[in-house]
Amino acid sequence: MHPNPAFRGESGAANLGFALARGFGALCVNGAAGPLVSHLPFCEAAGGIEFHIVRAAPMARALAAPQPGLMVVSGADAYVSPDWYGMEHQVPTWNYHAVHLRGVVELLPETALRGHLERLSAAFEARLQKAPWRLDKMPDDVLTRMMRAIVPCRLRIDDVQGTLKLGQNKPEAARVAAGRAMQAEGFGSGAAEIAARMLAPE
Repeated sequence: MHPNPAFRGESGAANLGFALARGFGALCVNGAAGPLVSHLPFCEAAGGIEFHIVRAAPMARALAAPQPGLMVVSGADAYVSPDWYGMEHQVPTWNYHAVHLRGVVELLPETALRGHLERLSAAFEARLQKAPWRLDKMPDDVLTRMMRAIVPCRLRIDDVQGTLKLGQNKPEAARVAAGRAMQAEGFGSGAAEIAARMLAPE
């Protein structure tokens, strides 16, 4: 997380809410040969978040015993040209929104897998304008075969940290000028969203 307090104004509840609304992140744990990362959808669970990983993945073996983990949840981001500020002695940077969820990652019992899959799909299907897809639409034999390939997990969250970097450390006129330039020609994964927030910071 960025150490500048200007970018750390979001509350823990707001940061967690952003992560849950996003519902997708990169889980990082230590493996025998170094860090391991899995990109995963997740949903809220008691005391944390729940997800599943591929049984054959090195991460599943690394989680034979509970261990510390970090879920990195990224939002919009965009490049910022120093010319956009209308100020001297500026440098290029990147504005972004990200949240880190830290805690202990543990495998859940195999008996928890079906319930987890039902909750996960329900969480995302509820956002669509259609009748929700349900797990019971799958033939039992096909579902059973697919479930053998994954294992359910939970991250018990101990700490939530977030960075919302929108140029809050710049004078308002400079931040607004950069936001307008970003609207016109910005790039990144969500430049329009970052520009809009730079023009109307919360």
